[in-house]
Amino acid sequence: MNIKDVPVDKQMYLFEVDDVLFPKQDYLLQVYYLFAQFVEFNEAKTIAGELVEFMKNVYLEQGEEAVIPALAMNYEFTNNYRENYERLEVNAHLPLKLLLFKEIQLLFASILERDAKIGILTKGNPALQLNKLKHIDWKGFDKDIKVYFVDELEFRNLDPINYIASENSLLNGELFFVTSQLTC
Repeated sequence: MNIKDVPVDKQMYLFEVDDVLFPKQDYLLQVYYLFAQFVEFNEAKTIAGELVEFMKNVYLEQGEEAVIPALAMNYEFTNNYRENYERLEVNAHLPLKLLLFKEIQLLFASILERDAKIGILTKGNPALQLNKLKHIDWKGFDKDIKVYFVDELEFRNLDPINYIASENSLLNGELFFVTSQLTC
C-alpha cells in the first residue's frame, strides 16, 4: 500500500503489527539470537553464532514456520528446546528496540496533527503481539494508543471493527485499517 492511498478523512486509524509497524524479521532475528545463546549455555558448546546463521538462513529461504523443525532435525534437538523457543518467542526481552518504519512515523504524525486516533488491531497470540509492542521505540507516538486483539474479540463473538467503532463512538466508515506495509 502506498502512503498516499491512506485517506485523510478518518477519525481513527488502526494498524496491524507485523510488517506494518516494523519488519517482523527484526523481532524474530533477535529471538533467534537469544535462543542461540540459551542453547549455547545449555549445551556448553560454542555454537550460538552458527545457530543464529542457520536459523536466519532457514527463515529467509523457507519461512518462519520451518525454522524450529529444521533446527531440531539438523542439530537433533529434543522437544524441550521447541518449548523453550516458544516460551522465549512470547516473553523475550529484546536487546534492541524495534524501530517503526519511517512511513509509519510520518503517517502517525499526520494522523495526530488532524486530532484523529491511532489504535492497534492485531491478529495472533495476544501475549506475543503485546511483547512486540512493548519493545517498539515509539518515538512518543504511543500516547493514548488502544490495543485490540482480533483473536480475543472473535472469541467473544464480536466483530473487531464494529466493536472498536462502538467503543470509540464512531461509525464503521470513520475507521481505516492498515494491514500492509506502506511505501512513500
